[in-house]
Amino acid sequence: MDRSPFTHLAPCLALALPAAALAQPAAAPDIRARIDATTAWQACLGQTDAARLACFDGWARGQQRLIEAIEHKAQSVETSPTRNEAPSAQAAAVRGDVAQALASAQPQPAAGTPATGSAGIVGVGLEQGCRDRQFSELSRFWELESGSSCPTFGLRAFHPTTASIAAGDHINRQPSSPNPANSAAAPIDYGKREMRLALSVRTKLASGLFTPADGTLRDSLWAAYTQQSYWQVFNGGLSRPFRNTDHMPELIYVYPTTLKLPGGWLWRYSGLGLAHQSNGQSDPLSRSWNRAYLMAGFEHGNRLNLQLRLWKRLPEDRAKDNNPDLVRHLGRGDVTLGWNVDAKNTLRATYTGSFRRHGSTRLEWTRSLGDGWGNSFSGLRLYTALFHGHGDSLLDYNFRRTVFSIGLSLVDF
Repeated sequence: MDRSPFTHLAPCLALALPAAALAQPAAAPDIRARIDATTAWQACLGQTDAARLACFDGWARGQQRLIEAIEHKAQSVETSPTRNEAPSAQAAAVRGDVAQALASAQPQPAAGTPATGSAGIVGVGLEQGCRDRQFSELSRFWELESGSSCPTFGLRAFHPTTASIAAGDHINRQPSSPNPANSAAAPIDYGKREMRLALSVRTKLASGLFTPADGTLRDSLWAAYTQQSYWQVFNGGLSRPFRNTDHMPELIYVYPTTLKLPGGWLWRYSGLGLAHQSNGQSDPLSRSWNRAYLMAGFEHGNRLNLQLRLWKRLPEDRAKDNNPDLVRHLGRGDVTLGWNVDAKNTLRATYTGSFRRHGSTRLEWTRSLGDGWGNSFSGLRLYTALFHGHGDSLLDYNFRRTVFSIGLSLVDF
């Protein structure tokens, strides 16, 4: 386990106010010099998330001890005045010097960020709302609490946004459907290797719709958009076309819960959503459907989280239905299990289907590629995925294949 910088800071704090100094009033320059020694919070900035938070926690505890020690010193001055100064004036001078030095030692909060902490001191190292890692992953993701909430209409990540190379065991060269108008007349010479491009974003439209205004829990309404493209970039013979692009706008409502479950699990939210998915192509390759779904999210500490969804396809005219047997192949729901292995590695498994013959499984692994330029936080990750089953794309809803992808992912924006 990484050692917190507070370990190295402790000797400085021990020397900052030795017993001999507490027995006598100190001059302002002396107090300022000692407090300046506690600005070691700066050493925390270049660390990874968990270590950075532990570092700042240790630094804050040290600062609190320093404040208590100097307050004790000020009180001793009141009871044992020296020279010709009045006791209250002498104590006020000490407190004033301490307050001024501490104020200049604190990093400034971002605009619009309220001050927190004891005595109005800014909480150091705590990022705003949905970035504050004091809260759990699900709380930050869906902004389930007032403290983990960010402003509305900010752009946030949803599903992984990736650029990867995908290789399948075979490929759907002649897409078909029970609707005769949606079956290709002749095969197309697609290649098994292609680029997989995925973009997924969301924004919060409103918050606190049905939760108490004076409570800590916050419900929210979201709009989301996900796009996935398969690009035949290696297929020069076909002039490198996009084989398929799926578009999926969604409207999602999330309500927070705090129900404790057996085994240490916590039910963190419930919700419902509406989704439209289509590939924007003309017949015979057009595919589309609409659905409404219920969902729930659970977590076990900060390591494990689980999401369940059950959906109902909304009916449409059968004569115009591009894919009338879609539910038979994609099922009526999905379950996703996420495991934060450590600060750098995340595993996720998703099963879609109805636990019958059809359906699909997707396994994903992401690994942080470290900090960005100048020790800033980097959301760039290595992304790998293994898919098996039906519905890797909407055009392939009734086509079974196995696909391996490797590339890069952007997260946490």
